[in-house]
Amino acid sequence: MKLYRLAFALSVIGVAILTVGCSSNETKTAPEPQAAATKPQKAEPTLYTGQDAFNRMLGLALKWAPDAQPARVESVLTPETTGQDGKSSIWRGYFASPSHRATKTIVCSGSRQPDSPPFGVSPEGAEGAYNAQSASLVFSQYLLKSDTDKAFAIAQQHGGDAIVKKDAQQPITYVLLKDRKLNVPVWYVIYGASEKDRKGIGVINATTGDFISAGK
Repeated sequence: MKLYRLAFALSVIGVAILTVGCSSNETKTAPEPQAAATKPQKAEPTLYTGQDAFNRMLGLALKWAPDAQPARVESVLTPETTGQDGKSSIWRGYFASPSHRATKTIVCSGSRQPDSPPFGVSPEGAEGAYNAQSASLVFSQYLLKSDTDKAFAIAQQHGGDAIVKKDAQQPITYVLLKDRKLNVPVWYVIYGASEKDRKGIGVINATTGDFISAGK
């Protein structure tokens, strides 16, 4: 501000000298202050439910192989969300193709973190081998009818609420796998950063949305 006042004062003095020396009637206006530089706004992450992310990844998987089938879908825990609303900024899907005799990993990322996968949907890593184990894990894409937000709400009703009350920032991750007995995909609502490090788990039928079981 002091520098601006000094510049303004010098301009006024200069105008006075020119007016006296040349007896000119021309008036001078003080320069307008430059607009303050606006700070760049921090980009917010895009959060997806499991089914929303799955549909986005499936599109890319079918471009890779028209007969691609899902074998596993999982959320990735990030500092951008706890996962308590059934959403995550990063999801990873695993797909298998009999015709390609290969598996493919695809990521759906809405994260803005510098060390996160690129924003959008993209393949990750090299293709994997297609074998009897991967073939046994696949399920029909049409069987996924119930989303993670509903799965979370149901898990809360069966013991999850008590866990969250103890820790308001309790991280929650989601894994979609086929239940071989029921022959349908199920959502595992995991109260923890991973399957191994967990305080509780709820299992929800991903086709009907019905509660299956809960435990630790």
